[in-house]
Amino acid sequence: MAVGSVLEYSSHKYFRHRLVLSILSGKPVKITGIRSEDKNPGLRDFEVNLLRLLEKVTNGTVIEISVTGTAILLKPGIIAGGPLIHDCPLSRSVGYFLEPIIMLAPFAKRPVQLTLRGITTDDNDLSADLIRTVTLPHLQLFGISDGLELRIKKRGAPPGGGGEVQFLCPIVKQVKTLNFVEPGKIKRIRGISHAVRVNPQFSNRMIESARSILNRYIPDIYLYSDVYKGEESGKSPGYALSLLAESTTSALFCSEATSKPGVAPEDIALQATRALLSEISKGGCVDEKHQSLVLFMMVLGSEDVGRCRMSEPTPRTIQFLRDIRDFFGTSFKITPSDPTKLESSDLVYSCYGTGYVNANRELA
Repeated sequence: MAVGSVLEYSSHKYFRHRLVLSILSGKPVKITGIRSEDKNPGLRDFEVNLLRLLEKVTNGTVIEISVTGTAILLKPGIIAGGPLIHDCPLSRSVGYFLEPIIMLAPFAKRPVQLTLRGITTDDNDLSADLIRTVTLPHLQLFGISDGLELRIKKRGAPPGGGGEVQFLCPIVKQVKTLNFVEPGKIKRIRGISHAVRVNPQFSNRMIESARSILNRYIPDIYLYSDVYKGEESGKSPGYALSLLAESTTSALFCSEATSKPGVAPEDIALQATRALLSEISKGGCVDEKHQSLVLFMMVLGSEDVGRCRMSEPTPRTIQFLRDIRDFFGTSFKITPSDPTKLESSDLVYSCYGTGYVNANRELA
């Protein structure tokens, strides 16, 4: 596409990815037909809130929303970073807002220090625990590590929220090329079970239930019970279990389950445990929840061939790869990881990095 031309998409799906790709590639994007057939058409409160957050994180970004809210035009500015505080709506958890910021933060002008307030764990998005223990280590594969952390100051269960997390991210000049094709064997399982404003025993019940299944798989299991009291426990009762499995080559797989009314803590734990085992059974070096993040960083890598082994792409990942081709002109070569084994569904994704250099950063 010609430089300066606006990329056009229709539909509210894949909204966050397209905004991130637009800001990093510097190409304006126009999204139309946002829930135009819906009884309640246009952008939802959390989408408008995300646009506000992107406006805070960047400098010079112009966002135009149509009167009905069914169309939006974004002209990207530079990623400024710096210290920021943002209140998230209670319709989505902080994970929804952190995911796009994690993709943008390494390429900011100044290191990002972002405080988000709202719900820390819900069913729709990655919880603050998984982002801290799984998403951030994925960035370390690309050489983004010094000073990268997420602190959970307060927990907030839906519907009342009241949680608070602080995300700190350093800036980099360029990301490293990834070559990650050995999944290894699972060597340890870690987990965090937390209960807020309910009987603290719920946390231990979830741990025992998860152990009953996981102990048959490997012996090295440590499930940590995280109890927050008083002001730090947010405004609503709730509990959840986050699990992650790590392999000998540091491949990470994760799952979680959150409390539902009328469901016993034991059942929540079983749900999370089964989800973890099914994620491990799909194979690869990166789990399904983090496919897009890793593929995206591979595209921005130095001008060399990056390779990564993963399970089959989800519909979301497939669309993301198409969008990457539109914005960056990069296509992936996807081949079976082991053509001799017919039963293995692992694929190797390889692409030539664009050699993206962070031109925003202030030179020390």
